[in-house]
Amino acid sequence: MNLKETENIINSLIDTFIQSGKTSLDLRKKGLKKKIKFDNTPVTNGDIEVNNLLTNKISNLTPNIQIISEESSLNKEKKNLKNFWLIDPIDGTYDYIHGKDEFTINAALIINKKPVAGIINAPDKNRLFYSFGLSNSFEINNGLKKELTCKKKSKNNEINAVAYSSNPKPEIAAIYKKYNITNFTRMKSSFKFCVIASGEFDFYAAEPRAWEWDIAAGHAILEHAGGIITDFDENDIYYGKKDFKNPSLILKRGKIL
Repeated sequence: MNLKETENIINSLIDTFIQSGKTSLDLRKKGLKKKIKFDNTPVTNGDIEVNNLLTNKISNLTPNIQIISEESSLNKEKKNLKNFWLIDPIDGTYDYIHGKDEFTINAALIINKKPVAGIINAPDKNRLFYSFGLSNSFEINNGLKKELTCKKKSKNNEINAVAYSSNPKPEIAAIYKKYNITNFTRMKSSFKFCVIASGEFDFYAAEPRAWEWDIAAGHAILEHAGGIITDFDENDIYYGKKDFKNPSLILKRGKIL
């Protein structure tokens, strides 16, 4: 698949992601129906409806590429996956349920176990992010399109991190010290990848946790904007691993923070 083909696929998904965002907000306004999954995490009718919208559109666009979604058992048992889609219909379901605005809608195209394209909609923020190759990462903010380049927006003497927890574990605190982090802000969903790609934040670190569909779209968007994504040992991140579990993660706006 060449760059133009990838670009066409992502461009063809934008309207579906916008519509999925509107659907998610409409369903929340009406009152969500919630269940608890086997892993003790919540799922709502919003997650399921968005999942259906995304998988139907993606299946039509790329019928020969398998889809792995958080909210579906299809294809999750297959081994040696190389080319596939990863979908997280609602990342940040807790925030979604409780009326907060950082939840996101996510899809990433994986080719040769690496994310070559990604799209993330944060509908309650009117911000949509997407990419389809190096130096081809963009944001649509309230209808206006701009390129993402990881250009720093904070003061030069500040290094601002996003954090999963407001009380970082000792291992994460040690990493903050190593990179001279001056401030950190709690943020749960894949929105954290987007605000590093936009240059609003500089850094994120997390111990092994969560799943590949939580990070793949953000990985593509940040990397294509010029950011750096590795594990704690500076190894590249690959997808299609056993059980789709993530390794440790470090996200950097660039080599120089």
